[in-house]
Amino acid sequence: MAAHSLSLSLPTRTPLLRRLLLRRGIVPPSRGLRCPSSSAAAPPLPRRGALFLGAGGTRQRGAVWIRTMSSSVNSTAVAKKEANVEPLPFVNDKHGGIIIEMTTPMDPQVFSASLKSALSKWREQGIRGVWIKLPIGLANLIQSAVEEGFWYHHAEETYLMLAYWLPNTTHTLPVNATHRVGVGAFVMNEKREVLAVQEKSGVLRGLGVWKFPTGVVEPGEDINLGAVREVKEETGVCISRSRITFCSMNRC
Repeated sequence: MAAHSLSLSLPTRTPLLRRLLLRRGIVPPSRGLRCPSSSAAAPPLPRRGALFLGAGGTRQRGAVWIRTMSSSVNSTAVAKKEANVEPLPFVNDKHGGIIIEMTTPMDPQVFSASLKSALSKWREQGIRGVWIKLPIGLANLIQSAVEEGFWYHHAEETYLMLAYWLPNTTHTLPVNATHRVGVGAFVMNEKREVLAVQEKSGVLRGLGVWKFPTGVVEPGEDINLGAVREVKEETGVCISRSRITFCSMNRC
């Protein structure tokens, strides 16, 4: 009995302590709390499996409600990501690959999202080689392409070509051209005189050496037409199979 009166004198303002003492039936009710009786047990503490009232009045466990909310957030993120995806202009090459030919400006973030989406689709389709032809005016898209795994293949005066190999194997894409074709022209007139020149630049400049007109074939140029062009550029002579004429550099 003394122990019971001693427990009543303890401070019971702490909610957790008051609830514990109420469960044991040794603290009188205070501040609106009901005194426990033998027929009614004290209300249990909430547990992790407690039910929550969700939208529409439905009851669902807290873990389920959290998962549903997370799924909704993920769906929103996916929808925003898909909204930023724009189709990229491309053509199929003759080897079963893809060539992306960029011609108009595009925001780098939109380009990155569109490139990710396109690569994923082409990988599923079994595409192996992918090329990106970037004009010099769209150089701001280079970083996005490189971050996706593209590498520099070759560069010209007006564009940069990047390449990417989709399969997880060693790529078989051809390397850029490593050689240039040089030509020399043997030109002889009706008097059996041979056309010769002296270099104004190069290793033979100023040595007094006479040689055939020479030069380099331009990309995509026929080798015969390259020889005709070099002779005209170096000597002003227009040549053909039937005649040789002296003319200006601009017209024959």
